Amino acid sequence: MKIEAATLREIRMPLVSFFETSFARMQQRRILLLELRVEGVSGWSEVTCGEAPFYSHEFTDAAAMVLKEFALPLAVGRSFEHPREIAAWLARIRGHAMAKAAIENAAWAAWAELAGQPLWRMLGGTREEIPCGVSIGIKDTVQDLLEAIARELAAGYQRIKVKIKPGWDYEVLGEVRRHFPAILLMGDANSAYTLDDTEHLRRFDEFGLMMLEQPLWHDDIWLHARLQRALRTPICLDEAIHHVRDAEQAIALGACKIINVKLGRVGGFSAALAVHAATQAAAMPVWCGGMLESGVGRAHNIALSTLPNFSLPGDVSASKRYWSEDVIEPEVEVSAQGTIRAPERPGLGFAVRRERIEKLSAWEVAL
Repeated sequence: MKIEAATLREIRMPLVSFFETSFARMQQRRILLLELRVEGVSGWSEVTCGEAPFYSHEFTDAAAMVLKEFALPLAVGRSFEHPREIAAWLARIRGHAMAKAAIENAAWAAWAELAGQPLWRMLGGTREEIPCGVSIGIKDTVQDLLEAIARELAAGYQRIKVKIKPGWDYEVLGEVRRHFPAILLMGDANSAYTLDDTEHLRRFDEFGLMMLEQPLWHDDIWLHARLQRALRTPICLDEAIHHVRDAEQAIALGACKIINVKLGRVGGFSAALAVHAATQAAAMPVWCGGMLESGVGRAHNIALSTLPNFSLPGDVSASKRYWSEDVIEPEVEVSAQGTIRAPERPGLGFAVRRERIEKLSAWEVAL
């Protein structure tokens, strides 16, 4: 398969409502979309970094520069036997996993299109329908949060994740549990705590949380192992897992009981498949995390979530939760039972709305 050409675009999409974590409140997304031409077909992908270096050191403007100046010039015009070879070819660029992942992921989508198969089947997916959870950001009031949870439960979502931070945690989780005693509930800290908060975090055990996601430093595994030994609540690692070596280390140290796999953060499909294999061998469940993606990135997340060890509901929710109008058709929909069916259309599985993307584009560069 030869990568014949590439077009990188930035689109700007306003969120239906603000989304707040422990480090930022977002009203709009600046999203990089990559289109590769591979043997006459287009493969699409999304660079899943945020606009600022808060969740990760990668951010929109830096990823755009890395792709335009370094990664795409290495890939365009080159032939590969299989998309998984692309990660090794781009390894000379240190870091910048989300930028490099966009190239590999777009190539996978094109490869599946050429094969006449949906992407998820080419990855080895086995689930024709995936369970869905939802991530709810920090709200202005607890009542606003309770109302948001009620709406998502009514929409069918099987698991509720709430963002937490110091000052918006124990009492908030307590109110949620009091109003919704039986739901699958988890808290996502986005590295808002330190080991000095162990006794405070131990109090969360009383809420029967499904998991506590990334409570400590974004680059730490060792101290999470100490914290996990002090808690009954399962820890889930997110930001700390960048590749299969991190996953293997976390498993060996007992740093967590669950791992969140984000496709861009680990460096693309080949890296995600390696993490999946390692966790499956260790009988440690994984789930697919979200980064407020457009429909393009959401389609990739659906494909990833069909792999057999993605046994917990992920953050792969409906398009309408975030966008008044998405850039794919059909838009992603969640059933009344809180599931998404894997698409049967070849390649990405959804049609990319080129006219919608052009309307939203701030700039584009062809290579």
